[in-house]
Amino acid sequence: MKTALSLQRKRGARALLAGTLAAAARMASMVCIASVAMPGTAHAGLAWAAGASQVASAAASATGSATSRASAPAAVAAKLPESVRIAAVARSAPAGKTVFAGASAQVAQDRWLETELGKLGVRLEWVPVTTNAVAAQVNEGFASKSIDFAHYGDLPSIIANASGLQTRLVLPGGSLNNTYLVVPPNSTARSIRDLKGKRIALHRGRPWEYPFARLLQANGLKLSDVKILNLNPQAGAAALATGGADAFFTLSDAFLLEDKKVGKIIWASKKAPEDWKMRAELWGDGAFLQRYPQVAQLVVSAYLREHHKAAADAGRESYIKSEALGGQSEDVVRRELEGDGTQWKDRWSPLFTPAVRAHYAAEAEYAKQAGLIARPLPVDALFAPQFVKQGLVQLQLQDYWTR
Repeated sequence: MKTALSLQRKRGARALLAGTLAAAARMASMVCIASVAMPGTAHAGLAWAAGASQVASAAASATGSATSRASAPAAVAAKLPESVRIAAVARSAPAGKTVFAGASAQVAQDRWLETELGKLGVRLEWVPVTTNAVAAQVNEGFASKSIDFAHYGDLPSIIANASGLQTRLVLPGGSLNNTYLVVPPNSTARSIRDLKGKRIALHRGRPWEYPFARLLQANGLKLSDVKILNLNPQAGAAALATGGADAFFTLSDAFLLEDKKVGKIIWASKKAPEDWKMRAELWGDGAFLQRYPQVAQLVVSAYLREHHKAAADAGRESYIKSEALGGQSEDVVRRELEGDGTQWKDRWSPLFTPAVRAHYAAEAEYAKQAGLIARPLPVDALFAPQFVKQGLVQLQLQDYWTR
């Protein structure tokens, strides 16, 4: 009898959803699904080049499917997806448990999203991706339609869209990570200027390449003024430790190199302009957003809830503990946050501000100049702000980040 009652409730929820299709269709029409038919040409030296070629070919085959989904009449939207698949960086926690990083960890632990989707008969599936290959794994996932959302970096997202994919930024903020320039302990280099002509390990096409380019530019240097070793973070750290690189540009793992006495930090982005930080944010498949706007709204609202919790004063300690439970060293997390110039509340702001647009416009221009994309990318087509706007209203947080 309980089973029958449960089925009846699910059918009732679906009937209610069907009754609100007109509003959903109006909301869906606001989603930017402008076609970006610009076949990308990956730089020959990119470590993710193999993945990029798969993205380009898969994007070509997926375009027809995406187009048909995007042009489907509103009545088709009545059918809900069987599942919502979200890709997020995962770490191995104690006892072999997989734990996600950042806001995704909080969304997974809270289970609000899982519960709300379950009321509609929709499963929530988390898709773990590795730190060393986030860009390739996520872009391939979007291209093959095996994921619907992903919390990952800005530059890989620009490269994906310039390669023919159509993903949209649905929730900014939450991951303004610092970047670091590390040299061997016995190095005499004190700044990036001292490394002109030297070997610097940098994983091309990853979100921290743009901050590195800004650092070079601010010191009167170009990418061609140094010898780039295109290595993932693990290989880059090894190259620095064994003398294969004169410097290494990376994220907070720089502190681990200092602790092991195989590196010393000579520059950090903590006091640099916020635009120099690495951004990792929530992106959604464009066709999915248009076909299932109410489901997409639940996903964005779930992340908004966690951004709000994290932005509170007490949220800082909760965030640190959560990252530590996920396999990060608590000491490293604290050192990453110590002395950071960005206010804690602002770090979690989900607002589509002029600064966010300016960041993506400048980064897209850099990607073109650096040969990471073949043609200019119109960045305004990348944003789908209506889900944040509606979520803030539903959660009564319209003024929270503007006060």
